Amino acid sequence: MQTSSEIAAADSLSRDGADADVFGDLTGQQPVIAELRRAAGVAADVLSGRAGRAGRAAGGMAHAWLLTGPPGSGRSVAARAFAAALLCPAQGCGSCPSCHQVRAGTHADLMLVRPEGLSYGVKQTRELVLRAATSPTGGRWHVVVFEDADRATEAAANALLKAIEEPAPRTVWLLCAPSAEDLPPTIRSRCRLITLRTPSSAAVADVLIRRDGVAPQRALAAARAAQGHIGRARRLATDEEAARHREEVLRIPVAVTSLGPALAAAASLVKAAEEEAKSVTEGRDQPERDALRQAFGEGSTGKGVAKAVRGAAGALKDLDDRQKSRATRTKRDTLEVALLDLAWFYRDVLAVQFGAQVELSNAGREEDLRRLAGATTPESTVRRIEAIMACRERLAVSVAPLLAVEEMTLALLAP
Repeated sequence: MQTSSEIAAADSLSRDGADADVFGDLTGQQPVIAELRRAAGVAADVLSGRAGRAGRAAGGMAHAWLLTGPPGSGRSVAARAFAAALLCPAQGCGSCPSCHQVRAGTHADLMLVRPEGLSYGVKQTRELVLRAATSPTGGRWHVVVFEDADRATEAAANALLKAIEEPAPRTVWLLCAPSAEDLPPTIRSRCRLITLRTPSSAAVADVLIRRDGVAPQRALAAARAAQGHIGRARRLATDEEAARHREEVLRIPVAVTSLGPALAAAASLVKAAEEEAKSVTEGRDQPERDALRQAFGEGSTGKGVAKAVRGAAGALKDLDDRQKSRATRTKRDTLEVALLDLAWFYRDVLAVQFGAQVELSNAGREEDLRRLAGATTPESTVRRIEAIMACRERLAVSVAPLLAVEEMTLALLAP
């Protein structure tokens, strides 16, 4: 799962990486690029009248797409690139005003949906469906990029299904989710599926070297640590605070030698997540409240202003709920990253125990890996990985974070 900071890093990578065309930002996804290019060509033929409905379907174009792949594989980057190709007269040249507007997220016929909270509700979805049904202003397509579509509630998914079942003639839906199973069967059966793979460490390192000027050794270390997650790798390579936080997390396996250190490690993880959530939301919450109050006329005078200000109470309550949900989401995402770092550490321990010839994500911590590998059995390492995965599942169903993480760190203790 991506944190808000990692999303921002991925967006920056997308902006900085304007290659020959809009698909230049995708790394290690050549089969996906080929399929999307082909579909964009068919879409252009449909607009020109050279291909009818039958030609549109036969050529791989569809009104609804589901882009799946592991975190960091580039689902949203692929969706934006495809949107640019559909909206560009030259099918994604990367240099025209349309392509620049898509990259900036300001194109009139592009709708970008990125749920910030724990879920995306039915009210928001109905409003989205109504806006998506309008005709494109530029005469081409009206494209909806719905990131993290798996966060839609059941009622929201039903509202979305109706729009996909009976699409507007010029509307294209691009849904993004980690896997097809994260969406209801009724929705995924009506979408053309695109599956992205995790880029290799070498490919990710090459992106960091070429686009961000990162030293080769540092770039490769960050790519291995991020396990193919491009945004995460970029942050680890360029943000000292992110790298420091990861080092603190990776000290836990060696530090949890007894009850006290285990509980302290849990408290430290949760506190770090709370501070991250606070830093992300603190600078946004108050400006949002001020803007809403101003929109309802607070500070103005005249007939009807007092009534309008009183009516703002409900809107402020809704805003407060959304902000709390966003903070909770950020906290969970931060913990998710830490737990995955731990899981990959123990995966490396397991690889050392079996003598497997695989690339280690923690190649700079061989001493700790060998020490733990020699002090425990593969069975106990597997149990620790299972405890980390169980903690992730508990956090996903709203178990109190400190309780879930404490149970995990206690399970990391030697038997």
